[in-house]
Amino acid sequence: MLKLFAPWLLLGVLCPPLAVAGPASGADLIVYGDYLLTMDPAQPELKDAAVVVRDSVIVDVGPRERIDRAWVAEASIPGVGRVLMPGLVNGHTHTAMTLFRGMVDDLDLMTWLNHYVFPMEGRFVTPGFVRTGTELACWEMIRGGTTTFVDMYFYPDEIAAVVERCGLRAVIGSPHIDYPSPGFNGWDDSFAAAADFVARWQGRHPRITPAFAPHAPYTVSAEHLQATVEKATQLNALVTMHLAEAPAETEFVAAQYGTSPVHHVAALGLYQLPLIAAHMVQLDTADIALTAEAGVGAIHNPTSNMKLGAGISPVPAMLAAGVNVGLGTDGAASNNDLDLWEEVRMAALLHKVASGDPTAMPAGQALAMATRLGAAAIHMGATIGQLKTGMQADMIQLDVGQTRHMPLYDVQSHLVYVLDSQDVQTTIVAGQVLMRDRQVLSIDESALRAEVTRASARIRKALREKQ
Repeated sequence: MLKLFAPWLLLGVLCPPLAVAGPASGADLIVYGDYLLTMDPAQPELKDAAVVVRDSVIVDVGPRERIDRAWVAEASIPGVGRVLMPGLVNGHTHTAMTLFRGMVDDLDLMTWLNHYVFPMEGRFVTPGFVRTGTELACWEMIRGGTTTFVDMYFYPDEIAAVVERCGLRAVIGSPHIDYPSPGFNGWDDSFAAAADFVARWQGRHPRITPAFAPHAPYTVSAEHLQATVEKATQLNALVTMHLAEAPAETEFVAAQYGTSPVHHVAALGLYQLPLIAAHMVQLDTADIALTAEAGVGAIHNPTSNMKLGAGISPVPAMLAAGVNVGLGTDGAASNNDLDLWEEVRMAALLHKVASGDPTAMPAGQALAMATRLGAAAIHMGATIGQLKTGMQADMIQLDVGQTRHMPLYDVQSHLVYVLDSQDVQTTIVAGQVLMRDRQVLSIDESALRAEVTRASARIRKALREKQ
């Protein structure tokens, strides 16, 4: 008798093993799809196909008929009426800010930050706040088919603990800033804590990658950014930060340093590191060329940038120059959700209207930014973002069998312009099933709702007092 693949089999959520005639290799899981979108340029799309998983890794991808002859698995997930594809990569967010969702809207970036976000963070952000907000964010991302995210928020050990429990994959940035922030008096203690976090978590967990997260060029001095460069170089660590986000930042850097934000941080050594640069809106041709040459990953946050009036990132120009551009939701306080499918569609549409060219940003390009290119932008392109042999088994199934999805002519176009997060049926990370038939299996939803209700009641009371 075959061993159980996972505890969730006890819930009866997976199908029994396949019957295979003749010799066959053993696997943990086979996942099927009427349509298999690999995002591998060498073999982008298959019909009636499957992915085979063993020990968290994809060991085979191919037509159903061949897979069924070659493999026997502990469990399988059927794919009738479904698209099977890589999980989405959210390249920039602040997970715990889900608890500030809708707290205040329709303001410019600096007013939003200085008059509302920073003061409310100082009042409410505690380890418990971060734990609850991160769990809410992870539940939302699992439901929407995001399998990897890049985070930047306070109390990163709490974030890491939630990620470890819920099963997602994450780059967790430990923020450091020149000013007092939750848990810290200023730069010295926040930077020391970031260095400690990165050192403790490096190599500690296969789904968690620690990173340095200096907030931005307008909140971290040149001297302190150089300290980040030195420590990140010493530890061979990733760095994630906000960069070239809004006109106010560009004006500040020009006044203080006489250059652009991109050239400023590049001169300090950040462009010599594996850097994930969020937003990248205020760029000129020289900035783009330097970013491409350095191999810096750029994360496009279309909804947040539009909502805060920050501008439109020159994504087509970056892609043409060879920059790896991914997509991000930003935090739920400035979006106001973590639905990466909205970002995919928004990116495809925004650059058409911005350029006046309906051929700009075709559907396949937008989808690549959420998968293969997004993985490359966060410097994980060798392990995630595609469904091919040797990659991590991070994948999702979407339902295209409903009447509202008829007819289906082009899978990639359909995914971008028709489907949304409610169509995600299955979410798998490292071969582990986190959601099946739209039921999140790794987070207790009722307990989570109770915690969120308690936390939001305190914030709601403070907002009333502020008015």
